[in-house]
Amino acid sequence: MDRGRVPQDITAIFHASFHPTKGNIVDWSLKASDGFNLDGVEFSTLPSGLHLVDQDVVYFTKDGHAGVCVFRRRKTTEHGQRGFRLSSLGILLVKSNRPRPWRHITALRVLVDSIYSSLEDRGILEPNDADWEPARNFFEERKVRRADLGGAGDWKGWSHELDNPDIDFSDSNPTFHLPHLLRILGPSALTLYKHVLGRRRILIFTLPPVEAACILCQAAADICYQIQVGDDSEEGTSGSYGNTLRGKCRENTNVLGMVTLSDLDKLTQEGKAGRGWIACTTDAIFLEKPYYYDLLIDLTTSTPSKASRPTFYLSKPVQSTGSRGPTHRLSSIRFTWSDVKLWNELDRLLQLDGADQCDRECCCASGGANGKSKVVSPWTDAWRIYEDVCIVCAGLWVGSWRGNSAMSYSTGNGSMANWGSVRLEGDDDLSLGGTYVRNVGMGIEGRPNPTGKGVRRSSGMSNSGGSLMSRMDRREASSSSALTSSSMPGSISAKDLSSDERRERQVLTTMAILQAFHTNTCFQLSRLASFLPPSGPDEPVASPSSSSEIKVVYLAPKDVVSFELGPLSSLDARYLEWLGDEYGGRTRVIVKRGWKDLFGVIFGFG
Repeated sequence: MDRGRVPQDITAIFHASFHPTKGNIVDWSLKASDGFNLDGVEFSTLPSGLHLVDQDVVYFTKDGHAGVCVFRRRKTTEHGQRGFRLSSLGILLVKSNRPRPWRHITALRVLVDSIYSSLEDRGILEPNDADWEPARNFFEERKVRRADLGGAGDWKGWSHELDNPDIDFSDSNPTFHLPHLLRILGPSALTLYKHVLGRRRILIFTLPPVEAACILCQAAADICYQIQVGDDSEEGTSGSYGNTLRGKCRENTNVLGMVTLSDLDKLTQEGKAGRGWIACTTDAIFLEKPYYYDLLIDLTTSTPSKASRPTFYLSKPVQSTGSRGPTHRLSSIRFTWSDVKLWNELDRLLQLDGADQCDRECCCASGGANGKSKVVSPWTDAWRIYEDVCIVCAGLWVGSWRGNSAMSYSTGNGSMANWGSVRLEGDDDLSLGGTYVRNVGMGIEGRPNPTGKGVRRSSGMSNSGGSLMSRMDRREASSSSALTSSSMPGSISAKDLSSDERRERQVLTTMAILQAFHTNTCFQLSRLASFLPPSGPDEPVASPSSSSEIKVVYLAPKDVVSFELGPLSSLDARYLEWLGDEYGGRTRVIVKRGWKDLFGVIFGFG
């Protein structure tokens, strides 16, 4: 929010609690409009399992309105309450291009503590009408007064969003947690990225506390936010790659936040919209309902007692033997070998800022009721050994595609010492039959391309105090050695940094990661545009019913390689078809995966 100004975008405030005989209820509320409906919001704000933690933060949506609530568990000896009172004080925001409920988190926490402390001091648990006076003042100060929010709900680029001097820096902003969440997910984060860009349905299963999963929902959507919402001022979504593609949907992937079994109809309707969605849940029964989503991320496997990262599952259709048989099944997946190059660049950015480990409890992987599991621990190191072996194998295997580039296997002096290196630096044409790919210097290094004016402006990565590239160069030159040796005695740690230095590092790392994803997306869309037939800029997208107007483009395995994707990966094939559905207009993209095609790519024919 603007420094010194309170955001005025709240349309409702309410208090939900658990009643021993009535269940979850809304026992107090204020609304900007009498016609605003709060029915059912109590289930999202008090999801199952939350009774295991003392406090939490829950993000959710209600009829398209983004919301957030602060949960508290208070001890009581009342009959029927089982020793605790469960309640949440929440708000709902007016609809806007980019709602930001996290801007109210700090003040909402203070408000909740103030109300409950007053009740505790007087030895009562049930608030009366006078006890809600602080909440009324909070609502009056922050309720919506202008339909356009004075421009506060608009999108103005990542520089304005994260690095505007008039914006208050807050750890509540989910986007700032993106680097730490990538450390938690590892290379499998790129599987999530492909599903977000392909506008798939993504569900995250977690144990309480749920704030980390809610933050992951928003941070994952932010990875592709720039390319999905577009920018009327940019010269095409492909930036320096010279092609313009417009998606069917001009809105970002819908962030639903917490969902429960009462939201099944909502999930079905959101799935039909074609916008894609990301949600989280604590209801384990969703594991038995894979037809409601396309990708499941199980955060419960990322615990100190289980040496693994969060587990990813694809929902795949199956042929049912009977009318009541299952229609979908879950199939585990991690990452594809084609993800090696992009992940190496992301990992380099994370290592550059590796000393600044987030110590907030919300960023820890969900590890049970206490939520005290830490990502940096021996079990993580053991798991990374296995991942490193997979990535090294991928690097060696991908090396077989680079026979026409002497520098592909070389270090800076041209020796063979770097053969099979997973860093993939230098001249890396990764070509098969002369297909086109990027080299370093074309944006893959996660910094704005100095010659890519369109990308730099559209992604909002330039800053008034100097470009992101120059700021990253200065930081890398001055502190890279200290940051990457954080395990050594006397090295720089997050505690040694001032608040301004910590903010600068967090902003730069987050923006560099967002730029790396954005550049990779622009590149792949530019390659897709080269395979599509030309069409007018204002030509409408054909409806599914007008099949006669839809053209079909077939991609051979060597075409898949030109996208820097794996020709043998079924996920990469589906990913390209998803991009075709969203950005192909009247063209349908089909990846050829017959046995002749696969045989040809393996043995170098065709």
